Amino acid sequence: MQNKDSIRYSRHYSLPGFGEEKQEKLQSSKVLIVGAGGLGCPVLQYLTAAGIGTIGLVDGDQVELSNLQRQVLYNMEDIGQSKAKVAIRKMKKLNPDISFQCFDTFIDAANIMEIMKGFDVVVDGTDNFESRYLINDAAVILGIPVVFGSILGFEGQVSVFNYGEEGPTYRCLFPEAPNPLDSPNCNELGVIGVLPGMVGTLQANEIIKICTGIGKPLSGKLLLIDALTNSQHAFGYPLNPENKEIKRLKKLHYDCSIDQSDRSIDASTFIAEEENWKNYLIDVRTQEEYKRFNRGGLNIPLQNLSSQLNQLKQMDKVLLVCLSGSRSKKALTYLSEAGFENVLHLESGYEGLKEGLNDNLS
Repeated sequence: MQNKDSIRYSRHYSLPGFGEEKQEKLQSSKVLIVGAGGLGCPVLQYLTAAGIGTIGLVDGDQVELSNLQRQVLYNMEDIGQSKAKVAIRKMKKLNPDISFQCFDTFIDAANIMEIMKGFDVVVDGTDNFESRYLINDAAVILGIPVVFGSILGFEGQVSVFNYGEEGPTYRCLFPEAPNPLDSPNCNELGVIGVLPGMVGTLQANEIIKICTGIGKPLSGKLLLIDALTNSQHAFGYPLNPENKEIKRLKKLHYDCSIDQSDRSIDASTFIAEEENWKNYLIDVRTQEEYKRFNRGGLNIPLQNLSSQLNQLKQMDKVLLVCLSGSRSKKALTYLSEAGFENVLHLESGYEGLKEGLNDNLS
């Protein structure tokens, strides 16, 4: 009589070069997924289905309506709930034999070493440079390989960092983080909904290869995916031995950890005081976005902010606004570091403003 594993994983058992031996390796592997968003969702689903023995999931975010266009693990009933908790609850129904570890938090320098310790592989499904460098440095210190993925617009990237003694790291490919004003994300420039599934599936494949020892991981190679042409290109990058000598977490050349608790206003406050802010509103979206919709004020795209400092210094106060609050928060950090004091940003941006208007109408 067949046991349940031989039935569940029968297609792996019958796969030439895989079989029961490789399946057992999957079941003894421990994989940490950082990010339960567009990339983390397909990675989590496929690794759960594949039978990875222990899966950790890290994300301190909640499900939002705008996530559902690409994060297909979630539905309308999940909005407002913890992504990590919802995702794991659903994955337990897919494969109850998996041991899940839920980290309902965002990674930072204070917790990342403890979270990553004990895992065999880390999946980087984040969408910002601070987290990517942090994951890389912690992985080098702990000696853990990282399966990296990124998406933006119609293009994606996949690579494997810190794989073995000769495996290049994220810093070998990208030695320095870009200026925060020049690093847009999906919230700002958008992403075609199917792309996270394409890239996340490729990440899951790399994980299976690493855990079982089959095939050749993308160590020292960056795979570029173009969803518009359905093309893929890979190019190599060398190891810089200095990047394997990291002994402690490094600080980026810009600091996004400034206390902004007293430098923001919420939607309801803005709605009540909008007349008072009309002459001080700085919209940091692109010109095209501003033309489609705006609430007045001056349009200075985020990337142009540094060239307009003299103009901003003439203003008594400034309220920064964008679509989701992401770019305005970057602008706030930049201006704060430049010495501006009387500067605020609108939390959740225009998206939050719409919710605030709906709340007032209900």
